[in-house]
Amino acid sequence: MSEQNADAASQTTDHDAVYPEGDEATQAVRDIADVAAVEVITTAAVHLLSAAAVKVGLADDPDSQIDLDEARKLINALAGLITAGAPEISDMHARSLRDGLRSVQLAFREASPIPDPIGKGPGEKYTGPVN
Repeated sequence: MSEQNADAASQTTDHDAVYPEGDEATQAVRDIADVAAVEVITTAAVHLLSAAAVKVGLADDPDSQIDLDEARKLINALAGLITAGAPEISDMHARSLRDGLRSVQLAFREASPIPDPIGKGPGEKYTGPVN
């Protein structure tokens, strides 16, 4: 190692002062940098899908967990993410996410005491009518 490289390696930066070596935030940044975009998108979609499933009553205790207002928000966000991300994540990944989305959209329709008109349900402005 040349003397210049040794000097450069030994100098601390503002980043080092804010995130000392071994700091959890630094490790998290390094970890996220190693994750492929497909994994980030699908992980976010799976979290939204899981939360929506619970809110439409597809969980262990639907009587206490159902919340259709929250479910509508989650399904809309999920539909937007899948629609926008599908060209980037390949059909293989998008297909299974679309299937899950359709399942929670149908579960929402069944759980709703006053069903939305066809094409006006949660996420349907992104996916088209679900029936």
